[in-house]
Amino acid sequence: MSAPPPAGGGTGDGRYGEDLFEPERPGEAARIDAAALVYDPVTTRRLRALGAGPGSRCLEVGAGTGTVARWLLEEAGADEVVALDRDTSRLETAANPRLRVVTGDLTDDSLRLGGFDLIHARFVLMHLPQRRGLITRLVRWLAPGGRLLLGDALEVPNTLDTASAYRRTMDALWQALRSTIGTDTSSVPAYPHFLREEGLQHVAAELFVPPLVAGGPLARFWTETWSRMRPALEETGLVDAAVIDEALAYLASPRLAELGPGMVMAWGQRP
Repeated sequence: MSAPPPAGGGTGDGRYGEDLFEPERPGEAARIDAAALVYDPVTTRRLRALGAGPGSRCLEVGAGTGTVARWLLEEAGADEVVALDRDTSRLETAANPRLRVVTGDLTDDSLRLGGFDLIHARFVLMHLPQRRGLITRLVRWLAPGGRLLLGDALEVPNTLDTASAYRRTMDALWQALRSTIGTDTSSVPAYPHFLREEGLQHVAAELFVPPLVAGGPLARFWTETWSRMRPALEETGLVDAAVIDEALAYLASPRLAELGPGMVMAWGQRP
């Protein structure tokens, strides 16, 4: 997930979970879990490679429904997992003596956390205008030798297609996110540089672009996302109801053939 050109900074002063994607809205947890089915396998594989396991103290930023936090506890066997989110109601079922649930905002200067061997934040910073400074904060929360893994969206648009219902709806989505809650992914490709600027070592990054298949979890995620954002999509002026309907039908069609948005993962280690 990432904004298409023009990739200017976010201008919206709204907030994720308040002005869009309210956690109490029916079906919101299922929408998030559909994305987790797609991204968790590659995320957890990278977390394992970065040392998630017995003896580690981990921070999961924007824990959502807790799928990665549970993996860190149950599969990786981490000693402790701190799950941070502004809304932690969906983490109640993840009760575990090694899980510490913190209801808080990453942007809150009074938040006192630290001493982590591993910190992970996926699809969080892209929605926050203070993202560069927040990377500095996360680095400060690392213990010596600790590792930081950031995951955010990156669009890989087909530049030969500017007029299809799919392209117009996806472009409208990124514009609506920018204008409503300030989402901006233009700096995502620079994450490795930011981590190096923070003094991290062994910095690297990769791009994962999952298959977008009709009937698959990623198609379900985008179907739910577009459906929930209909008014905001139309307010951009890039699409109308008929275009959105056509795009939704295409997501469910065997004709679907798109290189959908991907996820950049960047990581580094504190000396």
